[in-house]
Amino acid sequence: MEKESTRFKRENKPDFGRERITLIYEDEYIAVIYKPDGMLSVPYPGSKNRTAIDTLEQLMRKKGTFSKNHRPFVVHRLDRDTSGVMMFALTEKAQKKIMDNWQTIVTERLYRAVAENPRNPEDALAESGLIDDEIAYNAHNIGFVPKKGDRPADTAFTRKALLHRRTFSGREERSVYERNLTVKNGRPQFKTISARTHYKIIARGKTHTLFELSLDTGRKNQIRAHLSSKGYPLAGDDNYRAKTNPFARLALHARTLEFTHPFTGEHKVFEIPEPEEWLTFVQNNTATSQQYPMRKKQRTVK
Repeated sequence: MEKESTRFKRENKPDFGRERITLIYEDEYIAVIYKPDGMLSVPYPGSKNRTAIDTLEQLMRKKGTFSKNHRPFVVHRLDRDTSGVMMFALTEKAQKKIMDNWQTIVTERLYRAVAENPRNPEDALAESGLIDDEIAYNAHNIGFVPKKGDRPADTAFTRKALLHRRTFSGREERSVYERNLTVKNGRPQFKTISARTHYKIIARGKTHTLFELSLDTGRKNQIRAHLSSKGYPLAGDDNYRAKTNPFARLALHARTLEFTHPFTGEHKVFEIPEPEEWLTFVQNNTATSQQYPMRKKQRTVK
């Protein structure tokens, strides 16, 4: 049976199942691509969906640049529904060097996002600032900022996850939820991890705000969890109880990737702007603006 989310994308996304990456830059060490929304960065166990890394491999095969020792290796990820600029290493040596020195090699990662405004105008964020609340992950592997007293439900699923965590041998992959569970006084607890998101407001509208964001840490769902915790769920984000969907997609885009080339030392900047309609929508949005339907079922973030 087709999932609700899959049917929604099939009905509202013109390139559903046919998403293509754009190869922006390639040398013997790295490749930089544009990943469209709706495409996984890398596969997960059991998935048969197209991924950015597989598509890049296919492009390299067609160009004749692919070999056993010269192929894509993951150094970071974008969420499936996030579009934007990504980098891959093309050798194991490059992968290790980039990942071991990520904080010094990568000097800037800028995102743009359209978020719904808080219900209470008094909760509006300042023009710029830092959100550094720690993040936990729920049983659906969705990141959120826990409130005091939040803890995992003591269910058979949670007990199974804790057992798998204790008996993990390294031969199988643990879920994000399993990796971020702990036990205190015999009861399951969320294990929180540090996360730091800098934000700047580009435009405020009556109903939505356009943000520019940069990350000191690269946690799964970090931007979505941090903004949602401040009353700003991203447009189109049913996982965080968004009520609007003006673009038939999650309104999050990785706009800029700036880094020092790990082998040549060159300063590299790659930038692909977010869709122009995002700013136009925020500035001119009215009650009659086009809205695509949200999915009927919404997942809780706790």
